[in-house]
Amino acid sequence: MHILIDTNVVLDVLLDRPLFVDDAAAILSIPESIVYKYISASAITDIYYVAYKELRNKQKVKDIIKRLLSLIHIADVSEENILFALESDWNDFEDSVQNAVAESHNFDAIITRNSTDFKNSNLKILSPKDFLNAISKDLKNEE
Repeated sequence: MHILIDTNVVLDVLLDRPLFVDDAAAILSIPESIVYKYISASAITDIYYVAYKELRNKQKVKDIIKRLLSLIHIADVSEENILFALESDWNDFEDSVQNAVAESHNFDAIITRNSTDFKNSNLKILSPKDFLNAISKDLKNEE
């Protein structure tokens, strides 16, 4: 299984957001033998920006992103993805780009806390909790 993890879920872990960190961290810790986890290349700059704004420490943010990249892969963003997103009728351009990337890579799902932002997607859209529930059998078999 290959999934795209939305920016908000990654930031839940990096910024230790109390209501969301446990599920987000559980997703990042799933072994690759069960799930290949990706973020879009465009999300890295957003993650850096938001994390730096919160933490105000460049080295700490760089270290956090380096650790993140040991757990997750980067899906490239092509010119075609950007043009597709620009032509879409989505309200949020960033979400449209995320979706275009996930669709072009034939990912199985997008994991996000904001499922309504992806209501026009052709992919399966799951919250972190719903995703963990859906693969809990696979996780138990892995243990």
